[in-house]
Amino acid sequence: MDEVIQGTIVTPTGPIEHGWLAIAGGKIAAIGEGKAPVADRVHDAGTALVIPGVIDGQTHAGSYGGLPGIASTTRSAVAGGVTTIVDMPYDNPTPLNTMERLEQKKAAIAEHAHANVALYGTVMPGQDMAQVLPLIEGGVVAFKISGFESSPTRFPRIAADQLLDLFEALASTNVPLGIHNEDQEIVHARIAKARAAGENGIEAHSSSRPLAAEQASTAHFLELGALSNAHAHIVHLTSSRGFQLVENYRRDGFRSTGELCVHYLWFDPSIDSALGARMKVNPPIRPGQIEALWDDVVAGRVAFVSSDHSSWPIDNKFTPSIFDAGAGVPGLETLLHAFYTGAATRQLDALRLTVEQLAERPAKFFGLWPQKGVLQPGSDADIAILALEPQVWDETIAHDALNWSPFHGRQFDCRVARTYVGGRLAWDGSAIVNTPGDGKYAPRLASHWFQ
Repeated sequence: MDEVIQGTIVTPTGPIEHGWLAIAGGKIAAIGEGKAPVADRVHDAGTALVIPGVIDGQTHAGSYGGLPGIASTTRSAVAGGVTTIVDMPYDNPTPLNTMERLEQKKAAIAEHAHANVALYGTVMPGQDMAQVLPLIEGGVVAFKISGFESSPTRFPRIAADQLLDLFEALASTNVPLGIHNEDQEIVHARIAKARAAGENGIEAHSSSRPLAAEQASTAHFLELGALSNAHAHIVHLTSSRGFQLVENYRRDGFRSTGELCVHYLWFDPSIDSALGARMKVNPPIRPGQIEALWDDVVAGRVAFVSSDHSSWPIDNKFTPSIFDAGAGVPGLETLLHAFYTGAATRQLDALRLTVEQLAERPAKFFGLWPQKGVLQPGSDADIAILALEPQVWDETIAHDALNWSPFHGRQFDCRVARTYVGGRLAWDGSAIVNTPGDGKYAPRLASHWFQ
């Protein structure tokens, strides 16, 4: 064996206290208790929890610095116990919408990645569907479009007729189509109204992009998906009402899912207003939703929880008006800590929910199961060791080249003591110790959400 890890091994059937996990050739070779097999290396994790590596189902590695941004993003990932990121297609300067751009991004992964990388694809306005099946054959795990245009070239709006074409092209596959769910006309009108009234603070962000805009886009998208018999996925819902809507479609027999980002489980603009633009994301964080969203997690209405990590520097937050500040927050390195702590604080089964929401469920959703998302023989040795030791998050020590966070100064109940990617130590608890290219491209395989 290459290495044996001793500790509490969290398996699909429950934790094995005083257990061991053996790694050979980048795979989990065996799991057990009692006498462990002989190995070249042995790591005793003590009382820490040995869990599947986290799969962050929504990141934006190339949105600011282009494809080289994969380097700093995946460094941050492994420092946070994330062994696979699922990266959005909206790279700078152009999205991933062709086989040529897929090959370019795969080459960038091979050159820069410290963690594994799975990929979303997209289409551009007016593009036909000829590239959809080749991209699927090339391994993309999902597609995404937007109902709101942030950029005509990098983050465009896709019109309803083209959206329907894309749903129909995906209907015979297991590949989900996700949406950035905001109605453009409502948002533009409400922002103009707020600006005219001189409302410039973070409180105005949610009201200027109201829940009505989010729900209108969500309902429109779900209905087109249902009538196309395709898998319609909402990549960020901000309210319990959104998850109820998705659940209604699922109960009616349609392939519908909704995702939650961890910042919606922590922040409230009516309580955390001092953060200002540091907590600005789109769709906005809503007041009074935190506990209802935790209820949705516990009830199983949330497909999985992600970070929506955005690689934007803090400088674009420093504007007189909230409407001119950039949207998005870094979150890869705090995803595991924040979710586990939030669940533990509410006296929920934090370990079970963490493994389900951050590993098992995204692995199944993106077609990576059981190679990833689980500790069992034959699976990839993508592993995080979680020490239940408190820490106060310090944004200056982050490994994302951004060094700012809305979680700065927040206390977490845990820290990541080690991360293994493909059986290799990537994070030793204080430093990144693997090399660029140790992370691999993760193509979609056979598993899917609606078995």
